[in-house]
Amino acid sequence: MRTRAVVTANSDVPLRMIAPPAPAIVIAAGGEGQRIGGRKPLRLLGRQPLLAYAIANAAAQSDCMAVAVREAGQIDAGGLPLLCDAVPGRGPISALVSAFDFAAAQNRPEVLLIGCDQPFLPHDLATKLGAMLGARKVAMPVSRGKYQPLAALWRVDQAALADYIAQRGASLWRFAAAQGVVHVEWPEDSARDPFANINDPAALAEAEAHLSTAARTPTR
Repeated sequence: MRTRAVVTANSDVPLRMIAPPAPAIVIAAGGEGQRIGGRKPLRLLGRQPLLAYAIANAAAQSDCMAVAVREAGQIDAGGLPLLCDAVPGRGPISALVSAFDFAAAQNRPEVLLIGCDQPFLPHDLATKLGAMLGARKVAMPVSRGKYQPLAALWRVDQAALADYIAQRGASLWRFAAAQGVVHVEWPEDSARDPFANINDPAALAEAEAHLSTAARTPTR
């Protein structure tokens, strides 16, 4: 994790090293999920709702979390703040608006926006993307040739996002490109793509099979 030195006005010697705050993490859970029969965040995988996997992943990486939804009462977020779309009907870009507003209110300069339907996301995602961010405003994973804008780390820039939406922009990928993005190639160190999302019953069945296989595989 990155650190910064804290010094006194009378000394050039660092007194201690203080880690910067973890980025805020916002889980996008506002999609209707029609291909999977609706209410995607609450679909069960291994006896747990998909949203539970996203919350566990976020909790492993940050102390500042929220869930972005279309409207109040859409789902139970397990006590996490619910962020309702301020720009309804625009898809994931609406979740990014909520994520930027939430992170700014929590004094977090960066926010990781993840989907509720990616149960196998790496638990070191925020750390690795943060290490690659540098002077750019977005760090976006690329896994097996596919860009992952809904698993990217963003520097909060509310004004730029508002301008983009005012010009009818709706693509996370295009906004990232306009902001200045570094693409982070993710290593293929497992048989399953950790960024794979669950959009339909076939994908859900495949994820169930993966969990069953993992449960039967002895750990070393």
